[in-house]
Amino acid sequence: MKKIRSHCSLYGAILFVSFLMNSCKPMQNLKQSPSAYRGNNNFQNEIPVYDSSKKTVFIIADSKMTEIFDMLAPFYLFNTTEKANVYIIAKDKTPILVKNGLYILPQLTLNEADSLRIPADVIVIPALSVRDEQQDSSLIKWITNHFTASTRMLAVCDGASTAAATGLYDGVPLTCHASDYAGLKVHFSKPEWVQGVSVTKYGHLFSTAGVSNAVEGSLTIINELFGPAVLQKVSVNIHYPHAEIQTMHQSIALNGAAKFTIARKIIFRKNKKIGLLLENGINEFEMASIIDTYARTLPASFNTYTLHDDFIQSKYGLTLLCAGDGDFSEPDELHLITPALFSKDDSLLFKHTRLIRYDNLQTQYPIDVCLEEIGRQYGYKFQNVVKLLLDYN
Repeated sequence: MKKIRSHCSLYGAILFVSFLMNSCKPMQNLKQSPSAYRGNNNFQNEIPVYDSSKKTVFIIADSKMTEIFDMLAPFYLFNTTEKANVYIIAKDKTPILVKNGLYILPQLTLNEADSLRIPADVIVIPALSVRDEQQDSSLIKWITNHFTASTRMLAVCDGASTAAATGLYDGVPLTCHASDYAGLKVHFSKPEWVQGVSVTKYGHLFSTAGVSNAVEGSLTIINELFGPAVLQKVSVNIHYPHAEIQTMHQSIALNGAAKFTIARKIIFRKNKKIGLLLENGINEFEMASIIDTYARTLPASFNTYTLHDDFIQSKYGLTLLCAGDGDFSEPDELHLITPALFSKDDSLLFKHTRLIRYDNLQTQYPIDVCLEEIGRQYGYKFQNVVKLLLDYN
């Protein structure tokens, strides 16, 4: 068995200072993330098959850090249409950091996409490690060069900073995570910044509110490209909790009451060591939902575990690389997305661990499942804090 660490340990005192001083902003969390992959990156990834009869979706990624739900929710949803080539694309083949010790291998580089002459029908920009004016000029140039009259662009959460830097959103409605809204407006004054909506649309330019609204943004474009029947198919697949795409949004930044609730949790030491078991065929949407939701419970640590190889193949063909830093401690609780694959022998490796089994993911929206459990464990005031951090309502 191999147990691999996936995100950085966050101890009480550090959390207390960090969250009270920095307002728990998502982009601040990116600043404090661990460094990029430092190992050998000579991976022999096969370029995914390109089907010219399908639309093509490029999801931009940054090897230093890319927000996991921002990236994987669109990846999963567009793949589920069965009508799109969906590629996670980066400057080079360096594994993409999503949490400490957990990486995703890009499927294409920017140069490979250009050499294959693959047109961009959709460009998705998640929250990347770059922020404010510190943009990668070559990435900005690539995005602007590939945005044509027929291309749809979606800025997810604080991917709005990169989108704003392209200049394409000048004078155009643009939104982002409620807790970062004020800061981004200072750095980028030319877009028409708006709140109170989950998705903005101006021609072919779209943006979403916070992390969780990657779903609404993706569904909106899916509906435009493929129609209501495909939209319904994809919505049912993820058990989307609304009959129609939720467009109204309460843009509520993290406030003093929420910070007090965070402080109470830290003071009373309710911070657990959490683990998630990764297995071949793992559902990208479910995995990202659990990681991003539970990362915002401020655990003592959040680790990913594998029982076999360091490399995991996801449902839609992504390669996940587990490259931990040697923390082999047993977690307080282990989350099992596919509990049927977890044997009695496997359970012997986690004798003192509470197992969180996700049998109900077959019938419920994954984020709602996680939030229900968080409410039971930590109380519903803290559940609301997690919702604010996800910008979920």
